[in-house]
Amino acid sequence: MKKKKIIIIGGGAAGFFCAANLDESKFDVLILEQNSDVLQKVKISGGGRCNVSHACFEPQELVQFYPRGNKELRSVFHKFQSGDTMEWFEKRQVPLKIESDNRIFPESNSSQTIIDTMVDEVKHKQFEVRTQAVVLDIEKQNDHYVVKTASGSYHADYIVYTTGSSPKSLKMIRQLGHNLVEPVPSLFTFNIKNDTLKDLMGTSFPFAEVSIPKLKTKESGPMLITHWGLSGPAILKISAWEARELAELKYHFEIVVNFPGIPPDEAEEKFKKFRQENPKKNIGTSKIFEITTRFWHRILTLAQVELNKNISSLSANELELILGFLCANKMKVTGKSTYKDEFVTAGGVELREINFKNMSSKILDNFYLAGEVLNIDAVTGGFNFQACWSEAWLIAQDLNAKEFW
Repeated sequence: MKKKKIIIIGGGAAGFFCAANLDESKFDVLILEQNSDVLQKVKISGGGRCNVSHACFEPQELVQFYPRGNKELRSVFHKFQSGDTMEWFEKRQVPLKIESDNRIFPESNSSQTIIDTMVDEVKHKQFEVRTQAVVLDIEKQNDHYVVKTASGSYHADYIVYTTGSSPKSLKMIRQLGHNLVEPVPSLFTFNIKNDTLKDLMGTSFPFAEVSIPKLKTKESGPMLITHWGLSGPAILKISAWEARELAELKYHFEIVVNFPGIPPDEAEEKFKKFRQENPKKNIGTSKIFEITTRFWHRILTLAQVELNKNISSLSANELELILGFLCANKMKVTGKSTYKDEFVTAGGVELREINFKNMSSKILDNFYLAGEVLNIDAVTGGFNFQACWSEAWLIAQDLNAKEFW
């Protein structure tokens, strides 16, 4: 039996995982990657440790972390989810660990472990990988495809399109007949100039709450003051869920920040209880909330309260000001910054044009799509990779099941 030819366009997470699961006795596989290195996002993910997945093993719970694609991914995750990802890597002598926040990393704490495993798997199957191979055009010719690159043309019986969301790759898939949801950034930090944050870069808050009144939405979780404004899971989550709406607002909007993440009336009660128990303390040395001393001093300065003031002599008006800056601080966001190098977009190929039983195109025969080229994205925490692994595995299983005579 002559082997069928598969061309995988895009040497990222989805492309490589698909190749690593294909049957080498049935297929010749060629991976075309436009960059000089494969698996670049895997390399930089999780600060170079690779946040492989997230320890959420129930499909109906797992899909809740996907602002776009949650309905479609339910059936996908029923076939391959986070536990299956762990098992796949562990079978290849790559032990993974679940951290306290449920993110999954290799025990080696190095993304290179994950890269080497997939590259070795593909090499072992004797599949070919070509880097710096920029795809210029894809043509459907009768029952096969011709993929044109700067260095020559290649013929394929099947195409697996895992290019990510670059404008060029989206333009190409549109030319082939697919419709697109215009991509906008997701997972970004907020640019804010506000005296509350000034010169406090690196200050973190474990339980902050952030709301956007205009969009009637809020998120909670760890938060971090950066050089540009605010970042951390609470900010990234809200940027993912409201990606399209925030793009429409051109990234100019008001947020309300609750730094300790407790309701103002509860914060007031906590303060009064502390004051009752420590009547002789100075306000500046009083450790009442889960915030740094430096940040507490900033709040007192904004409320124009002397640091050496006795806590018992604090007026009702001063307390109201302190709690306002602490639990209901209004700030203007004037732009966004990409979250490290883990750039994610909301948008891509219309999901109604994909058969989620096997990730095949409903528009093109023998053509599969996976990864960020689709209008699917998730919050931070390993979820975007999990979608890639699951979609790619489904494609490989569908292709492996084909009978050729």
